[in-house]
Parts: sequence; structure tokens; C-alpha cells
Amino acid sequence: MKKTMIATAILFCALANSPIVNAQNNKTSNLINSITQDKVAKGLKEALDKGISEQVSKLAKPDGFLKNELVKIVMPAEFQKVDKTLRKLGMGNLADQGLTLINRAAEDAVKEATPIFVDAVKNMTFNDAKDILIGGQSAATDYLKKSTTKSLYEKFSPVIKSSLSDVGADAIWEKMSTTYNALPLVSPVPTNLTDYITNQTMDGVFKMIAVEEKNIRENITGSRDTKLLKDVFAIQDNLTNPSKNNTSNNSTKKQSKNK
Repeated sequence: MKKTMIATAILFCALANSPIVNAQNNKTSNLINSITQDKVAKGLKEALDKGISEQVSKLAKPDGFLKNELVKIVMPAEFQKVDKTLRKLGMGNLADQGLTLINRAAEDAVKEATPIFVDAVKNMTFNDAKDILIGGQSAATDYLKKSTTKSLYEKFSPVIKSSLSDVGADAIWEKMSTTYNALPLVSPVPTNLTDYITNQTMDGVFKMIAVEEKNIRENITGSRDTKLLKDVFAIQDNLTNPSKNNTSNNSTKKQSKNK
């Protein structure tokens, strides 16, 4: 066992110092340094700001959650049987109203998200930006999750609780649950939904940020719509698909030569 561990450690050290790994690290550093660290950081901040402005702001509008199937909040598992039972009893309107109001609470809470995200983007370091750039398809979203989840929960939870009360959602849910709990031979369900809706709201926010991150990383529908975004994410392209870039560069050189 001890010999195996020593051999594994030696292998890791050998890999870490191998010419291939060192060459890749040097290539990454050279590409990033070619457009300055400041530009990389600004480009990643712009990408995150774009995700916030393009996607998160949509969630704060009426039907931002309710009419978006990607993030629409559905009844928690314990309430789905409540929903089915009420519909069987001809109380479909009550169930629909409850579903609408929990999504309205989420839409109301998301208005509190932007300042938290703005602070996270402002505090991003160059190392954060570099890790995001070369860290994979969800690296920017993951950075925001790590940086903001605690603050978002603390902001969202009281807003959702208040919103549920303001629009009468808490009364609707209470009526739904007590109506269901009063039925014979059923297991009672809880009535406090604030925690569930808060977590679902945060999930929806990060899903939409991930959508914009994918758009920018893959340049879907021209999402890299500024020179800064094009320059910075060209580094990612070069690292993930160098043959494509080399082919493109060779093609450009041939055209120039022919001219």
C-alpha cells in the first residue's frame, strides 16, 4: 500500500513537471499576457455584467418566472398531491392561484439580486478572471454561486416572506394545505413555503446566468457584441480548439498571399 502511494505521488510530480503540462501552462500564460491582465479582468467583468443585465433582469418582470419553463417554480413534492387532490375536487382555480402567487413572490425577490451581483463582480480579482476564462463552460456561473449564495438567501428570504403575505399567497397556501389536511386518510403537509421558494428562486437566477454564459462562450447569436468580449474570449477559443483557430489563421494568410 505504502509503495503504491509513493509511486502515485512520483507519477503526479512527473506529470506536473512534464513538458506537455508545462507547455500548456506556458501557452495559457502567453495568451493571457498578450492582451494584458487588466483587459482580461475587464472582459470577464463585462461578461458577468452582461449575464446579469440580459438575463436576471428578465426574471424580475411580471411572468419572468411564471412564463419561463426553464425557471418556473412548481409545487414542492409534498404539495403535488395537494394540487392533484384539489383539482379532482373541482378546486383547480385555487391550485392555479397558489402556483401563480409563489412565482410572483420570486419575481419580486429577484429585484434585490442585482446589487449583490454587482458587488461580487467588483470584487473579482485577476486570478478569479483567469480561472473563469479557462475554467470550463459554467465557471462564471459557479463563481457567482460561490460569491453570492449566502447573501442572496439572506436578501431573498424576507422579501419572499413579505411578498407572499402582501399578495395573499400565504393565505392561499394555508387554505390549500388546511383543506387538504382536513381530508380523511391523508398525511398532513407543512404550510411554510418560504425556504422552498427562496431556494428555487436562487436556482432560477443561476440557470439564467448560465444561459448567458453559454451564449458568450459559444458566441451564440453574436453574444460577443463588443471588441473586449471578442478579444478576451478568443483566448478561450484558442485554448479549447487551437486547430480551428490555426486553420482560420492559415486561411487568412493564404488569402493575403494570393492577393
